[in-house]
Amino acid sequence: MKNYQAVVPIQPPAVARSATGLHLIGDLYGCLCDSRLMLDAPYLENFCRERVAAAGLTTVGSLFHSFGEGGGVTGVVVLAESHLSIHTWPEAGYVTLDVYVCNYTENNRPKAQKLFDDLLAAFNPNDPHLHRVDRA
Repeated sequence: MKNYQAVVPIQPPAVARSATGLHLIGDLYGCLCDSRLMLDAPYLENFCRERVAAAGLTTVGSLFHSFGEGGGVTGVVVLAESHLSIHTWPEAGYVTLDVYVCNYTENNRPKAQKLFDDLLAAFNPNDPHLHRVDRA
């Protein structure tokens, strides 16, 4: 007969509140901006990466795709702190913008806000619909 030890269940750790985050979301209507931001994937990618660095966030990779002549661009910059995603519809002057950062090791909220504000200013929408979600 084998000797079995009692199994003691391990309690999962409590959710670390230090991993809270900030999610900034924008539906940008009526954008009056440099057309390269709406149509040129390499230009938009470089612009976004520069804005990420200027905000003090860390790029770990990016991928941007153009939908051809006159079509929009979809792209994402993966951040050590989370992500930036952007999608353009030049025919409608419309952009969706998404900036999410977590705050695991430090409060990245001001950096996220700077990045979001810089992109918002560049696209210059006449009718921005903005949302702020504090993630827990």
